[in-house]
This record gives sequence, structure tokens and C-alpha cells, in this order.
Amino acid sequence: MTRKTRRLWLVIACVACLGAAAALMLKAFSSDIVFFVTPSQVAASAPPADRTVRLGGMVVAGSVKREKRGETPIARFDVTDGQAAVTVRYEGILPDLFREGQSVVAVGTMHKDGFVASEVLAKHDETYMPKEVAEALKKSGKWDPRFGPPPSAASWNSMTVQDAKKGLPASDAPAPPAPAGN
Repeated sequence: MTRKTRRLWLVIACVACLGAAAALMLKAFSSDIVFFVTPSQVAASAPPADRTVRLGGMVVAGSVKREKRGETPIARFDVTDGQAAVTVRYEGILPDLFREGQSVVAVGTMHKDGFVASEVLAKHDETYMPKEVAEALKKSGKWDPRFGPPPSAASWNSMTVQDAKKGLPASDAPAPPAPAGN
């Protein structure tokens, strides 16, 4: 072998090793990525059962059911983004700040009978809302932060951004004006 040929094989071997290392790193990172989904996205197309995702939204008022299996507390509750709701099952102690009508992010997997959470994260004060939850509420037209704090979860099914701008309950909101003709 000439020097040039040896050098070429050395460069090829180095490039192959670097390519293999990059491929292994990308594979490791892709298995650790946890996507954020909203209940309406889950209703449209549920993530695969083996995929861990973060489900974010507001806890539906009156939906929290607590039970015990042996010494393990089990909680079932619904999470909504104003468009759809997903039932969440969590085994363990819920955070102290977990409440109905508050924003929550549940980390877990989707199953036939609902979402099974391995971790539940609750908001930490009255002004905090996870960025993804706030974006989902804005996108669904249920909240515009320019007009105050988010509406209560009970009013989401009937409230629109126009109602929030006027500060009126959805039932008292006047119909939008008809377009002016020339």
C-alpha cells in the first residue's frame, strides 16, 4: 500500500466512526424527546401507546375521582383545552397545588382506556400557565391574555374570545354586528 492509499483508508475509517457516533447520539436523543400534546390533538390522532408525551390543559371541574388500591392512591381526572377532554389516570400522590380548574401537565402514555400518567405537574402560582397550555387556549379561541386571566374551565364550552373582550358571560353576549354594506 502506498502512503496515499493508507491515508485515504484512515480518513474513511475516521469519517465512518464519526458517522456511527453521530447516528448513535441521534438515536439516543430521539428516544428521549417528549412531545407536548393537547386533548384536541389527542382526539384528532392519539399518539402511539409506546410513546411518552406531555398532555397539557386544564383540569375539568368535578372530574377528579380518588381511590386507593392497597396503600397506593389512584386519581382519575379529565384534562381539557376547551375543545376536547382526555381522561387521565395517575397512581401516586398528586402535587399539593393540583386543583380542579387549574392548568396541569401530565407526562405519560396513551392507552385504550385513557391517558396513564407517570408524573403530574401542577401550576405553581396564580399567574403561571405552561406555555404550551396558554398557546393551545389562544389557538382554540378560548383565551386572549390581553383581556385578563384565563376563563374558568366551566365556561370554556360556551365562551369565545369576543365574549372575553367584552367582559360578558357567553349567554349575555350580543350577536356580532352585521357587515356594513355600501
